[in-house]
Amino acid sequence: MSDTYPHPAAMNPDQLYEQCSLKQTRGTGPGGQHRNKVATAVILTHEPTGITGQASERREQIANRKVALFRLRVNLALQVRCDPIYPPSDLVQSRFIQGSIKVNPAHTDFPAVLAEVLDNLYFTKLDPRKTGSRLGCSTSQLVKFLKNEPRSLEMVNRDRKAKNMHPLR
Repeated sequence: MSDTYPHPAAMNPDQLYEQCSLKQTRGTGPGGQHRNKVATAVILTHEPTGITGQASERREQIANRKVALFRLRVNLALQVRCDPIYPPSDLVQSRFIQGSIKVNPAHTDFPAVLAEVLDNLYFTKLDPRKTGSRLGCSTSQLVKFLKNEPRSLEMVNRDRKAKNMHPLR
C-alpha cells in the first residue's frame, strides 16, 4: 500500500488527463488508407506511475482517446495499490446491492470499483472472506466480480500461490 485515496482509477477524466501525456500515432492493420495515413491511434501515459492505456481500433481519434482512457483506468486499478478507505466509498456502496456487485465491465465506474475491491483484498492479505465482509458481499460474488477482468483474477491467484494459498475459482 503506497498511496491514499482517491485512487487514480477513481479520478474524474479531466483530473486524470491532467496527469497524463498523450501520444498520437498511426494505426496499422485493416481499415484502409485513412487509418494507415492519419494519426488516430492514441497512447495515454499516466506520468506519476508510467502506466499506459492505448487504443487504435477506431477510425476517429476522439473515440480512441475514450477507449484509451478506459483501458488506462483499468490498468491503474490493476497495478496501483492504495490504502483502502473504510467504510467503502459511496460509489462502491451504490454498486453493492443485497450482497452482490452490480457493475458492467464496460461501464465507466468499473475501474474505480475494481481498484477499491483489489485495494481491500490486498489489505486483508488476499482473504476474500474478510474482504467480502468489509465490502458487504459474499466471497462468491467477489470472485465473480474479479472474473469480469481476467487479469485481476490471474494477479490475485498468482499472489495467493506465492503465499501457499489456494487459488480463487
